[in-house]
Formats: sequence, C-alpha cells, structure tokens
Amino acid sequence: MQTLQHSLIVAFLSVLSLFMALPFIWMFVTSFKAYDEVFVYPPQFIPATLHWSNFAEVMKAAPFGTYFRNSVSMTILITVFQLVSSVLAAYAFARMSFKGRQAMFLLVLSTMMVPIYVTFIPNFLVIKQLGIFNTYWALIVPFGASAFGIFMIRQAFLQVPKELEEAATLDGCNHLQIIWHVMVPLSMSSILTFALISIISHYNDFFWPLVATNSEELRTLQVGLASMITDEGGSQGTQWNVVMAASSLIILPLIIAFVIVQKHIIRGIATTGLK
Repeated sequence: MQTLQHSLIVAFLSVLSLFMALPFIWMFVTSFKAYDEVFVYPPQFIPATLHWSNFAEVMKAAPFGTYFRNSVSMTILITVFQLVSSVLAAYAFARMSFKGRQAMFLLVLSTMMVPIYVTFIPNFLVIKQLGIFNTYWALIVPFGASAFGIFMIRQAFLQVPKELEEAATLDGCNHLQIIWHVMVPLSMSSILTFALISIISHYNDFFWPLVATNSEELRTLQVGLASMITDEGGSQGTQWNVVMAASSLIILPLIIAFVIVQKHIIRGIATTGLK
C-alpha cells in the first residue's frame, strides 16, 4: 500500500514538474527554430532544422556582452553588500544584548511589509540628489542591505549552540572572529540560500535598471532583452526565435548557480524555520 501511495505521489509530482518546466522547454526549443517555424499552426514542437545561427544573431542584434557584464557586475556587488550587512546585523540581533534590540529588529521586519515598488520614487529622488543617476552606483546602492537577509541569517545564527561562541570567546576571539570562524561556517547553507535568492532577484530585475539608467552602456540583460522586442524587431517584426535564443542564454547562469548550490537550499530553509 505504501509503495503504491509513493508511486502515485511521484507520478503526480512528475506531471506537475513537467507542466512547470514546459514554458522553459518551449523557449529553449524555439531558440533553434527558423523565423517562419515560430508561427506554424498547429505548433511544431521539434524544429525541422536546428538553427544555431540564432545565437549568433543575438550578438548582432544588441551588445549582449556589455549587457551581460553590467548584469553580472551589478548582481555580484549587490549580493556581496547584502551578505556583509546581513551577516553583521544578524549577529548583532541574534547574539548581542543592547538597549532597543527587539524594537530595532521589529523595525527591520516591518520594512518587509512595504512593497518594493513603493520605494522606487524616493530612491530615484535620492540618487538624483546624490548625483549618481545613470551610474553603476545607482544600480547598486539602494539594494545594499536586505531585511529578508537579516531575518533569514539571524534565524540560522540562533540555531548555533551558544557553547561554541563561549568557547571561542575563551580562546580570545572577538566578535568579528566569532562571526568568521564559528557563525558563518555553521550557517553556510542558509547564507548560500539567501545569496542564491538575491542573485536571482537582482539578475532578473527589470524595472529599477530601466528607471535608474538611460544609456545603452549601462543597460542590463533584462532591459536589453526588452529593447529587442520593442525596438529591434526588424522589418518582419519581433524575431521571436532570436529573442528566445537570447532568453536561453540569459537564464543559463541562473541554472548553473542553482545546480551548484541546490543541495544547500532545502537544508538552509529547514534550519531557518522558513516555510
């Protein structure tokens, strides 16, 4: 009976996974089609000929090398700033005693209830006043800290036995040494999970780079991809096979990142008590 139940669950989850993966499979398959095959009815799933030239056309349609460099640089710097600020703040909230700690932590948590799009106008006014509009700093500075990261890593730090921290203190470690040698290694799954969430979020960000920059040299991949749909369709209209090829290239780094850290994700979510 248990074997049958297990088989039914596996079959159901397999079908569900297929439905979820189908749009990505269709995108990948379309990236190898000729332009005319995209609009064939009934739809043709397998292309008659694999058109690898679509990927070469991506580089001709727009300077995707520049877009890729901008997106990767922005994502890495934001993730690094968020990890540093979140680890330090999480340690303070989890292990240090100071007046107003709970009130400050509640204040940090309250910012998670504010939709991020509400902050875009104030952030835009701030970067204009600071004179960093249309610079890399405009893309990075507003996201240098993360309330979600502080919360998630704090929950992981709370799971670390206090005896280890006390032993490190007896060995002469200061707070930074305790963080680096005790807290971070024992909470690495949660930290890597948050890092992946941050990478996916900011690598895929479209609206803020569109608002904070207005030059092609600072375009990110998502803004560049949108420009292919609206401006660079050519005389035939939007070249959806080329757009799908560009989308496949854009999503590839995220797939690689997920494969690298996937074993840490479930463990990180479990140790932080998140659902």
